[in-house]
Amino acid sequence: MKKIGFLSFGHWSDSAGSRARSASDVLLQSIDLAVAAEELGADGAFFRVHHFAQQLASPFPLLAAIGAKTSRIEIGTGVIDMRYENPLYMAEDAGAADLIAGGRLQLGISRGSGEQVMDGWRHFGYEPDKGETHADLARRHTEVFYEVLRGKGFAQPNPRPMFANPPGLLRVEPHSKGLRERIWWGSGSDATAVWAAKMGMNLQTSTLKNDESGLPLHIQQAQQIRAYREAWKEAGHTREPRVSVSRSVFALVNDLDRLYFSRDTQSNDTLGFLDDDTQKIFGRNYAAEPDVLVAQLAKDEAIAAADTLLLTVPNQLGVEYCAHVIESILTHVAPDLGWR
Repeated sequence: MKKIGFLSFGHWSDSAGSRARSASDVLLQSIDLAVAAEELGADGAFFRVHHFAQQLASPFPLLAAIGAKTSRIEIGTGVIDMRYENPLYMAEDAGAADLIAGGRLQLGISRGSGEQVMDGWRHFGYEPDKGETHADLARRHTEVFYEVLRGKGFAQPNPRPMFANPPGLLRVEPHSKGLRERIWWGSGSDATAVWAAKMGMNLQTSTLKNDESGLPLHIQQAQQIRAYREAWKEAGHTREPRVSVSRSVFALVNDLDRLYFSRDTQSNDTLGFLDDDTQKIFGRNYAAEPDVLVAQLAKDEAIAAADTLLLTVPNQLGVEYCAHVIESILTHVAPDLGWR
């Protein structure tokens, strides 16, 4: 059995075909979609984080609001760009949101992806140290954040505090026990997947990665997952790690589905570049009748290797339609693949 959730990019645009015309629309509809997904029996509600764009950006108010409106579904990100984050302040926000949600946060973090502006993290006040790359900056912030989540004291208390302190060094508050085991690294390469395993983080791999072999995306991701699990075992971690993959999957079960997706032009992997000189491989979309989808998805080696599947949803088509997309997979596809 696999956990099946959704991943929303949280776009909005003031255009004729969009059901999400503003940031307010997207935020409120994201809450409604998470509630609907929980009612349908889905396992996760995950959201992208992009700065300087008409997309979701500040995740913790949204995650806390969803946590207060739901009771079972996992709530997460895919991914928070750690180049932009103050690790200690983020630990406070994450701890508060996780406590509101009753320990259901599953935070995907990473270096992030292509950006709307040049070196956007500089506007947030962060600079790589001398000799660092921006990817190094993200990993440095991650290491601080991940260590703080242990909940160990590290700050020297004031000898004349405003309020009485417990004995010893102090930690950031609020602290949510167990959150550290629910941190995921969004990996775009085999090397960073191995790094995440050594750190003890779960693994997220999405609809693109560095093209490291010329093979189809799902095969490269399956190899990436195997490298991650081997590194995890070598590191001697005692718990079982989790791995998620993201896919764009649409079951064509009515005329509206066929109108939107039957002419999908992304039925094959493609190659390209984002914000560096490394060639990327972008995963295909799956859009077909349920029986055809079952046959296609059964051959996806990365999905087979993962324990969690995140379905990307076209959020600008509205809550009702996105809920239908999720329900169609849960009802018409997942059972025949043994996912349910």
